[in-house]
Amino acid sequence: MYIQVSGDFRKKSRSAVLAISIFIIVYILMFLLTIALAAGCVIGGILLIAAKPMFVTIMLGAGLAGTGGFIFFFIIKFLFKKHINDRSYLTEIKRSDEPELFSMIDDIVKEAETDFPKKVYLSYDVNASVFYDSSFWSMFYPIKKNLTIGLGLINTSTKQELKAILSHEFGHFSQRSMKVGSYVYNVNQIIFNLVNDDESYRNSIEKWASWSGYFSIFAALALFITGKIQWVLTKMYSFVNIRHMALSREMEFHADEVAAHIAGSLPLEESLLRMELANNSYQNVISFYEAKISKNQTSRNIYKEQSFVMNFLAQQSELDTKHGLPNVKLSESGLFNKSKLMFENQWASHPSNEDRIARLRTLNIIKDSENEPARDLFRDFEKTQEKLTVKIFSNVKYQKGKTDLDFETFALEFENQHFKDSFDKIFNNYYDNKNPDFSIQENPAAKDLSFEELFSKEKVEMVYTLIALENDKKTIEAIANKEIILKTFDYDGRKYITKDAGKLISEIDTSITEVKNLVNQNDSDIYTYFLKLAGEADKKSEFENIYGKFSKYDSEFEDRFKPYVDISNATAFLSATTPFEQIIRNFKNLKPHEEKLKSEITSYLDSPEMIDDLEEQTIKDLKYYVEKDLIYFNNNQYLETNLQLLMTAINIQPYFLHKKYFLMKKELLTIMKDLENRTYLSERLSVAEESAVPEIKGTEPAE
Repeated sequence: MYIQVSGDFRKKSRSAVLAISIFIIVYILMFLLTIALAAGCVIGGILLIAAKPMFVTIMLGAGLAGTGGFIFFFIIKFLFKKHINDRSYLTEIKRSDEPELFSMIDDIVKEAETDFPKKVYLSYDVNASVFYDSSFWSMFYPIKKNLTIGLGLINTSTKQELKAILSHEFGHFSQRSMKVGSYVYNVNQIIFNLVNDDESYRNSIEKWASWSGYFSIFAALALFITGKIQWVLTKMYSFVNIRHMALSREMEFHADEVAAHIAGSLPLEESLLRMELANNSYQNVISFYEAKISKNQTSRNIYKEQSFVMNFLAQQSELDTKHGLPNVKLSESGLFNKSKLMFENQWASHPSNEDRIARLRTLNIIKDSENEPARDLFRDFEKTQEKLTVKIFSNVKYQKGKTDLDFETFALEFENQHFKDSFDKIFNNYYDNKNPDFSIQENPAAKDLSFEELFSKEKVEMVYTLIALENDKKTIEAIANKEIILKTFDYDGRKYITKDAGKLISEIDTSITEVKNLVNQNDSDIYTYFLKLAGEADKKSEFENIYGKFSKYDSEFEDRFKPYVDISNATAFLSATTPFEQIIRNFKNLKPHEEKLKSEITSYLDSPEMIDDLEEQTIKDLKYYVEKDLIYFNNNQYLETNLQLLMTAINIQPYFLHKKYFLMKKELLTIMKDLENRTYLSERLSVAEESAVPEIKGTEPAE
């Protein structure tokens, strides 16, 4: 199979090769200069010793020669550098273990006209990749690649989707034209090693400098000279890397085309759209068990729980199901991203999903699909899941013997935690990234308001449009201030040059004002609507009380946050070298701030709902802190245990402030939901009563 590369690919390949050619020329010039400098240092050192052999001249001559040697080694050190990938988190599988999976890989390799991977590994996550150990010499001889497949990906894909994703990975190396990309990648790694990977080099110089005070002078000289060389290489790295990243994006499009020809366009599109949900679900499970470490609880099968979380979140978002898996549509994946700003991210190695899917739809290649779960490729997938789950938790240190949390308990606890930490979906995500506007007033003129209209999809999109406009404005201000370096960018389908950014900001300000007015009007209608419902339910005082308390806390939030900023500033000296007398004065000045902190924390500790998510030991530490008058510095030494308690108390303060805000917001939304539910039930009952036809019994005529 041969797929013609695009004009953009050829253009960016030439740009990348030209950049590398310029780098090579610069490098050769620097290499020759370095040889001359190193030779001069060595010859100068020898002549110095030969002129007058004595201890001082021998040390100075050796130091000068050493300087030349270290400078020369710096410019050639990448020749001896080999990049070894960490395999500790990988589990190798062989053909005899999983013949059906290897048969699929055989088919892909045959169709892509590439080589079978050297080794196949399973990883924990929701991803697939091809990797290899590389060095300078790998530019001149072929290297067999290794394939990594994430179990979290297999767990959330069909067979055809997995085939598409793996075909994409092999697509990077299947075409002869793609070898340009591999070559660029290797050269880019070499430059990176020269520029950044110098820890062992510095350690060698420091060790040499420690042998003698004479050598330390020359070590400083060597570091100064190599620092200047490194500065030039850093500039060259930026120059080459920008073009490498641009080529990488084209390589992604090309690999997608290979995958589409092998497995079809639609399976790759659907897997791309679901991947974010699948990965988010996996990370949710990981986070759940991170909070269980203190309770010595682990999972027996983290991937069974990933599937549960993915389906649960899909259900909450009302996603359709296809082939037994959530079917995420492109319109749904971008529901909350209303930005009109488009510019090519010159540092991005991957194009956006939207761009990739647009290309796939243009190709529209249809293939026969195997839509059974990808897990069916394994002989005993559940056993494999459990094996990798054990490996995930193997590096976690538990204080006591760990126990596996049964699946039913996990499901119940996860659901409860989700509902506890989120707002009711009755509001259609309107308040997920927005707080009530407490500046609005009741609108007596508003009539015929309906809940469905107030929280419709159009009104929700209006909120996220406002958020996008405000974010776009910040980005364009950064472009105007040259914090982001661009030549051109697109906004709302029009191309702009950088100097026009300032003019565009005023236009965005106009749009922000227009949308903000619409959102404010809707917020006013929402307040009016619920005020009316509260009055009808004889709960107007309760609603206004909850609304007023939240409004007050919202207005005071910045002032409540200020003590945290003050005490953080007052303890900043702990991370700096400070004279003993000043330390004593600083802790004395800290006392007033500490009293405020203790008072705040005490009020939170007295509220069960504020501490229900904290670990038992953290609660004990906080109680001990507020009850004791701790000493932090004694006999010219910091008392680390007490300082740790202080830092725990300081760092917990923002958590308490934000949690209280969340709880007050949820309390307000809960009464709003209850009022709406009451109205809904009342209306249903009224309709039922009106539609009910009374049974009229006839009477027998009197005889």
